[in-house]
Amino acid sequence: MTKETKAGSTKTWRPQTLMVRGGTTRSQYGETSEALYLNSGFVYDSPEQQSARMAGDEPGYIYSRYANPTVRMFEERLAQLEGAEDCRATASGMAAIHTMLVAPIKPGDRIVAPRQLFSSCVWILKNVMPKMGVDVTWVDGSDLADWERAMAKPCRFSIIETPSNPLLDAVDIRAVADLTHAAGGELIVDNVFASPILQKPLALGADWVVYSTTKHMDGQGRTLGGAILGKTQKIVDDIQQYYRHTGPSMSPFNAWVVLKGLETMDLRVRRMSDNARQIADRLATNNKITAVRYPGRSDHPHHNIHASQMEGGGSMLSISVKGGLEAAYAALNKLNLIDISNNLGDSKSLITHPATTTHRTLTEDERAAIGLDNTWLRLSVGLEDPEDIAEDLEQALG
Repeated sequence: MTKETKAGSTKTWRPQTLMVRGGTTRSQYGETSEALYLNSGFVYDSPEQQSARMAGDEPGYIYSRYANPTVRMFEERLAQLEGAEDCRATASGMAAIHTMLVAPIKPGDRIVAPRQLFSSCVWILKNVMPKMGVDVTWVDGSDLADWERAMAKPCRFSIIETPSNPLLDAVDIRAVADLTHAAGGELIVDNVFASPILQKPLALGADWVVYSTTKHMDGQGRTLGGAILGKTQKIVDDIQQYYRHTGPSMSPFNAWVVLKGLETMDLRVRRMSDNARQIADRLATNNKITAVRYPGRSDHPHHNIHASQMEGGGSMLSISVKGGLEAAYAALNKLNLIDISNNLGDSKSLITHPATTTHRTLTEDERAAIGLDNTWLRLSVGLEDPEDIAEDLEQALG
């Protein structure tokens, strides 16, 4: 393999260039598109070389569960785009969060988390962490006084998602990072709703960023994947051995698909965000809707925080339908264009009823604590003409 880019040249490249060129390596054949190394293992010239690689004394690939050339291209490209020192790709977004929470933790540690988290993350914190002897303190993510009280004693991690799933609440990344560091901990940010196009948590003080690459990075409904980003030495010390021995690695094929998705992510995310803004503004006047939640609108309760840390409103919005569950289901059943799906960040517009799908594992009290009831629908706005999306919603509601 020969490097495509000269050492140091990527430091001057802007994000759109990095999404197309970052991390590229070429074989001796000089291919234009990134090569797909769809293999599980690698061979050696001698047993001495094999031993040296296994010991870490010689660079080179060993086994695709540890590392793979195609996966490594994706990791390097995403790290450059995010502004991180390094990255590890995983089989799914939840594999990234699970690895990030479990690999460095030890009995007696404490994690501080807002109630406004994806339900699978809540499940890990409620069911896995206690078995490991880890205490979890819950806070209201938008209440800094609540954070201050929780950080009055040491913690190992805090973990947030902002905008949150499904009601797009905000957490002040810089303020929570400062509080976490003062308590001796590290801040993990799930940045999947904003994507690296619209929000840079590391620049705001976060220590780690996690993604489901299934969303905007692939963004075309093809592959599962995840990513962990942070400092190189921290990844080596806290993540690498767990990652190597438990096997949450991304497949080379999925890495190749997401690599190609990164090339157009900026175009897709910005267009989807523009579409979402138009649709949110239009739905705000619909008399069948009680409320519209969109980070880019001034009537969002956390608009000022979103505006201070996001470069746009994003592709997601939520609407509260008058008439409760029956009316919400009736609207979903009348849609012609928009697909009913619990995925998001796709080029196709997708909609779901969170209380009975993505957040059904939460108790009724837990849903009430984050303001989620049966009236809410979560819409992931795609690349269709915004007039067609809006008209489909209006006829379904009307």
